[in-house]
Amino acid sequence: MVDLHVGPAGIGGPTRVRDLAEAGPARIRFPREAGTMEGILVNTAGGIACGDDFAISARLDPGADLVLTSVAAEKVYRSDGPISTVRNGFTLGSAARLAWLPQETILFDGARLRRRLEADLAEDAALLLVEIVAFGRAARDETLTEALFEDVWRVRRGGRLVFADTVRFDGAVGAALSRAAIGGGARTMGTILDCAPGAEARIEEARACLDAAIAGGGIEAAASAWNGHLTLRLLGAEVGALRGVVARFLAVYRGAPMPRVWQT
Repeated sequence: MVDLHVGPAGIGGPTRVRDLAEAGPARIRFPREAGTMEGILVNTAGGIACGDDFAISARLDPGADLVLTSVAAEKVYRSDGPISTVRNGFTLGSAARLAWLPQETILFDGARLRRRLEADLAEDAALLLVEIVAFGRAARDETLTEALFEDVWRVRRGGRLVFADTVRFDGAVGAALSRAAIGGGARTMGTILDCAPGAEARIEEARACLDAAIAGGGIEAAASAWNGHLTLRLLGAEVGALRGVVARFLAVYRGAPMPRVWQT
């Protein structure tokens, strides 16, 4: 468990930690001393095993600016039955900014994971969410013959639900992904959601950035915008290529380099 509370030091000042609680194998570190505050999440257990329960929460006071990422890919190991859970919750005050940029999640064959992300935003807060999921270990050419993966996103702005998305695979995940209407043979997927004010108006800019980031890399992707936000969906055969597209897109779209841990 990580429960983080941050806020600016004075009017227009740099973001600082106001309160922090850690429990279990979940930890967070703050390597950057200047610019936007960057928190790096660490799972000292080395992965998620059957029945684990992880919770990450962050509360941003008005005007706070925070990037959250992870030190490495999150591995979800085979389970002998119990379902692991990951719960991420974010609360953003007025004019607060949060970029959620974890590295990819890798599902092993037999993994059983339910993940839920909930965000409550002030009317003028800015939230950027990124998730990449690899279905099987590429180095072992692993196919998920049986697994459970459920990923639920709910975003509210000013108390109103503005984005709801659920992805659920249960059983022969590899076979499902091979179907043209689902994955067309993809073994990794990515989602980018921009809920910043004005995000919907950036749709053509986002498509241009996406085209440049793909540049013949064998990744299928598309961008759409509605209800005040912008969403990108990506599918690929190999997580490294998809990860590269996401990193190149975000570096241009955000106008800022990716966290250094993405480059190691």
